[in-house]
Amino acid sequence: MLNRDVEGAAAAHQRLLADVDGLDPASHDLDPSRPTALAGWTVGHLLTHIARQADSVVRMLDGVSQYEGGAQGRSAEIEAGATRERHALITDVRMSIWRLESRWAAHENWEAPAILVSGAVVACHELPFRRWREVAIHHVDLGIGMGFEDLPSEYLRRELRLMEMLWNSRQPMGLTGLPARALELAPPQRLAWLMGRTVVEGLAPAGIY
Repeated sequence: MLNRDVEGAAAAHQRLLADVDGLDPASHDLDPSRPTALAGWTVGHLLTHIARQADSVVRMLDGVSQYEGGAQGRSAEIEAGATRERHALITDVRMSIWRLESRWAAHENWEAPAILVSGAVVACHELPFRRWREVAIHHVDLGIGMGFEDLPSEYLRRELRLMEMLWNSRQPMGLTGLPARALELAPPQRLAWLMGRTVVEGLAPAGIY
């Protein structure tokens, strides 16, 4: 599972970089100030977050907390980097990916604890899938051609299971299982609803990621 997750995250890295590099430099798609699917976040915010999240995984593998300064430090780093020009943002993402993948290749103790920004502790072997999620979903959020229907089938299958379990855990006692209307949705659309990226008639917003 660990090798599969590292490979999945690495493939997501390369797909993101290929899509970014393939955009017309004259297009507005990667204008740092352009809004994205995440309310209040621009392209600059998202690309900076993707880069800093990669560095945060390296920090956790090194045995320290995910972000220096916790949640406030995370937010400050994103805001500080969001207004940089396009080339600087792309270079930052690329270099952070290289640092992370190099660290993965050298890491040995995958059972060691990793401290998330929330304070929760997970095993290091969970971090590659979490990184896969960050890159895959935020690639969609960027709005540069990637959609939920383009997510790899392996990732989609596992993420749906995890998000459905999380949704169930947040329901009142005794209520389990997704609403019938949600189960009628194709898997990509169901995940988009669970993650709060789409509104579905007849369903209350989920938005659990």
